[in-house]
Amino acid sequence: MFKDHPKGLFVAFFANMGERFGFYTMMAILVLFLQAKYGLTEDKAGGIYSWFYFAIYALALIGGILADATRKYKLVILLGQIIMFAGYVIMAMPGLELTVTIAGLFIIAFGNGLFKGNLQAVVGQMYDNPKYDKVRDNAFLIFYMGINVGAFFAPFAATGIRNWWLKTNGFLHDASLPALCHQYQDGTLKDIGVLQQLADHVTINGTVTDLSGFASTYLETFSVGYNLAFGIAAVAMVISLMAYLIFNKLLPKREKIEGEKTITITEVPIAIPVALAAGAVSAFLVSLVKDFPTGMAIGLFIGFVTWILMIAQKEERQRVVSLLLVFFVVVFFWMSFHQNGLTLTFFARDYTVKEVDPFTFMFFTIENILTVIAFVAGLVLLLGRKRTRVARIVGGSMTLVSAAIGTWLISHAGEENPIAPEIFQSFNPLFIVSLTFVVMGIFSWLNQRGKEPSTPRKIGIGMIIAATGFVIMVIGSLNLVSPHELQVLNEAGEVVEVHPVPDSSRVMPYWLISSYLVMTIAELFLSPMGLSFVSKVAPTRFQGVMQGGWLLATAVGNKLLFVGSTMWSKVDLWIIWSVFVVCCLLSAAFIFSIMKRLEKATR
Repeated sequence: MFKDHPKGLFVAFFANMGERFGFYTMMAILVLFLQAKYGLTEDKAGGIYSWFYFAIYALALIGGILADATRKYKLVILLGQIIMFAGYVIMAMPGLELTVTIAGLFIIAFGNGLFKGNLQAVVGQMYDNPKYDKVRDNAFLIFYMGINVGAFFAPFAATGIRNWWLKTNGFLHDASLPALCHQYQDGTLKDIGVLQQLADHVTINGTVTDLSGFASTYLETFSVGYNLAFGIAAVAMVISLMAYLIFNKLLPKREKIEGEKTITITEVPIAIPVALAAGAVSAFLVSLVKDFPTGMAIGLFIGFVTWILMIAQKEERQRVVSLLLVFFVVVFFWMSFHQNGLTLTFFARDYTVKEVDPFTFMFFTIENILTVIAFVAGLVLLLGRKRTRVARIVGGSMTLVSAAIGTWLISHAGEENPIAPEIFQSFNPLFIVSLTFVVMGIFSWLNQRGKEPSTPRKIGIGMIIAATGFVIMVIGSLNLVSPHELQVLNEAGEVVEVHPVPDSSRVMPYWLISSYLVMTIAELFLSPMGLSFVSKVAPTRFQGVMQGGWLLATAVGNKLLFVGSTMWSKVDLWIIWSVFVVCCLLSAAFIFSIMKRLEKATR
């Protein structure tokens, strides 16, 4: 896999893997934790979630400016890892007030801002060497796979530690119980019988006689289980940090050279006040339509665009403009794609069956899914072309052993097996790891025939594929009762009660799994290709800043995640997914309309 690549790619691969474990732990459980611990509505939890995702990418701009100005990319990356670790330690502490929790999220976001964009910039620097430039796209695919190896295990670890803590305290897991417990405590739960039935079901030691005590204890135990999951993320950060400290000497060292022109924030004095003015006006206008936080996010992006255009020299401007146009498309991709941690997680919790048959259960525990992975890997070794005899023997052995284990696991599973909504977050990274080699193989096959799409064209194709992923959700949501239909309003139009989703509106998990599969293919066409495009097109002195700009565009898309959570309780489910279908298709149309300009910039 690392053949024909510099050794530094190996270091970046594993350093990023540990950091991404923590990040995807957040993606899997953050909104569920906020709702279980603090009783927040989907809208409010989604607001905090989108702010966290905005900050975690937007602050990469600060990290990029700092690294470009000092040329100490590796030191800034190290500082980012240490700060992120401190943030995860705060999140691991039980019983914190909401304001302290939000502070912990900001610390994680700030550390990530120093780390993420600059590590991507360092990977790009390794491929500035003409010897490696031809494998730049594949390098970012491999680097991206490292992200998702850590991401695959994160939901299983989070769910496992949470369920272990619940069981230790005499409870089983039920994702619908925290909301009912909060409604009971608030006095808004009309049908107490539903809570009594579920409470008896999840209490290992017998029937619940004190619902008030149960509600309080279950919520506290449930929340502490998530705190322990954040602690596992902190441990993963330590592993990432150790790998980086030991092997970072293999990464390129690009210190500031005497007389070399580097980025200087004040090199065009008028650029800063003009950029601030442009950002402020944009923020004000957007705030009139939506709200100030959203206006501030978009204003920051407009301010960045104004500033970078003003300080770019004439020979740099064409490249910078091409990058900014791609950033515009990226906003709408991530606004849609990162619904996987928000509205798609709501769908997994509320609209997917709670229990599955033994075969389907093979995809929902770590031992089961690793067995499936081993079986598929064995078949690839056994039946793949140009395999050695030893490889075929190993492949055959893996296939037989994993098939035997899988058969045993299926035969010993119950007729109905409980699944947790967090586990759905493991499918995207699993598909990334599984499909990276497939996509690389397709690109290589096309390249040999002179038909490989350009990097910008791959990005446009990715947007079309993403739209298809949401089409699956549109079809799967037809005829389901929508969240707004489950609300009971008073005469003033205020929500006084929310009925649970009836079992008749719960669907098999294959709808979500299929959607994640298609959107993962879209992600492989867009995200690593975008990183490759930025590293190739960005002027030398703007490498860190433009990687930060890519992440800032991602941040604005993440801030717009509220589009999904705001619609969640107001419109039919199929309409929510249709909005994202339209966003992806319009973005694809835009990027193909400027394709000649983008392809010219890569030459």
